[in-house]
Parts: sequence; structure tokens; C-alpha cells
Amino acid sequence: MGNKSVDHLVLPVADLASARGRLTALGFTVAPEGVHPFGTANACIFFADGSYLEPLAIVNRRQASLAAKRGNVFTDRDIRFRGQRKREGLSAVVVGTQDAAADHSRFVDGYMSAGEMLQFSRPMQLPDGGESEVSFRLAFAAVPEVDDILLFSCQRMAALPADRGGLDEHANAVTGLREIVFSADDPLEFLPLFETVFETQPEQGKDGLRIEAANAGIRIQSNDTFSDEFRSSMKPLLSSRLAARGIIFKTTDLAVTEITLAANDVAFIRRDGRVIVSAAPGQGVVFGFEE
Repeated sequence: MGNKSVDHLVLPVADLASARGRLTALGFTVAPEGVHPFGTANACIFFADGSYLEPLAIVNRRQASLAAKRGNVFTDRDIRFRGQRKREGLSAVVVGTQDAAADHSRFVDGYMSAGEMLQFSRPMQLPDGGESEVSFRLAFAAVPEVDDILLFSCQRMAALPADRGGLDEHANAVTGLREIVFSADDPLEFLPLFETVFETQPEQGKDGLRIEAANAGIRIQSNDTFSDEFRSSMKPLLSSRLAARGIIFKTTDLAVTEITLAANDVAFIRRDGRVIVSAAPGQGVVFGFEE
């Protein structure tokens, strides 16, 4: 196992209300909105394993555009990902770190830095009506060939509250992340990027690369392999050479997951011990569930 954990995943969405509806139907408990000081806002889904999803919307386009022009890598990449078609999906995999400044130096030395570090604070509304402030320091990594997928490390300067008042309990019995699935024309092309960010040696197989983070796996495979495994005919929306395609979650009881989805009229298929839900508005990528 690598010594880096997946801290969270960033999912650009058209608007938080629609995303909240879809993600609630999938059986997730969605936190109250959190507003960033640079034009974006989120409605996170926290997991018992310490990781979380960050559905992200632009709530002040002028503020976000100005921040991007001033060198805010987070908003710049988010705007690029959405593009002219305002697409949704998975735009960033974030690793946890105790020293974002050291990570930034490593990214610069490896010619993989995507820009200047970012440090910010935002209020977090708690389920009991109280409020806490959380602070983050981010260091960004990318490769020139791919401008819509970002990896970055996140140092929690003022930590998220340990007691989240049930926000990490979900009707679908999900407890955390199992795997993040990418596709690429040439998976091996991205070995140096993932090796640098996760500080671990990826495994090479006939179907591509696999990275073992401390709390989840990451696979980079061919587009055809992805289509076969997930019964998905969807192609990456851009001609990007690297595309984030799916998230697999750990659930304590797959039957409970199925019952929750069926009760909320969410279409799914069960295959090889896995429940698969196709991408949809507010969701963006394929979701899979496994015990």
C-alpha cells in the first residue's frame, strides 16, 4: 500500500440542488452547502473511512473567472473542465498530505506542477446548526498533455470536525471508496504522474496501471476495457488522453444498496458481485458498489 490516501474526489456539477437530488436518490447523505471565497461552492458526501466526495458548482461566475485569471489553479481547472458544454464528471483526485509545500516542491522538480499553491478557509455548517471553520493548503500536479484532469494534494490546516453528526452514515450502506477508474489511450504514459503524486510504484498489467493508495485503488485502463467491464458505450467527452470514468464504493450490505436504489427508482445492473449505476446529471460518472 502507498503511504498516501485518497482524501477526496472533485465532481463538477451544473448546480448543487440537482446534484443533491440525484445523490440523495442514490442513498447518500449530502452535507449542507459550503461556499468557497473564490466563486465555487460544494455539498460534500463524507465517508466513515475519512474520505469524501466534493460535488462542486460555480455560484459566482465573475468571482470564479477573476480568481482563475489571478492564478487560482482550482477555479481555472474547474472552468476548463466544464468547458463550453458545461459538462459534469470527475475532474480531480485529491491525496491527503501533511506537507503540501513539500509536495509542491516535488511536483515542480518533476516538471508536473500545475501552478501556485492555494491556501484558503471556509465555514462549514454542521447538522446541529452550529458552524465550524475548515482550512486547506493545496498543491497541484498535472501533465501538459491533459488539461482537464487534475491531481492535487490537500493538507487540512484546520481539520474537518471528527463528529459529523451522522453525515457519514448513508442509506445505501456505503462506508468509503474502493476504486477510482480512469481510461486512456496509453495508460503507461501517465505512470510518472501518478507515481509522483502518490509516492508509490504503480503495478503494470495487461490492462493498464493500478495504484494502491492507503485507502483505495486507482486503475488506468484502455477505453475498450472500461466499456467491456462496465457495459458502458459512453466515450470520453473530450479528446483527452486521460479520462476519469468511474467510482467504486465500499458497502457493508449490497442488498441494502440495491433496495435503496430500487426504492428511489434509480436504474442499476448487478454484475459479478457489483451493482453498477450509469452516469446521470448530478452524478457525472459511473458509480459502482461492492461489498
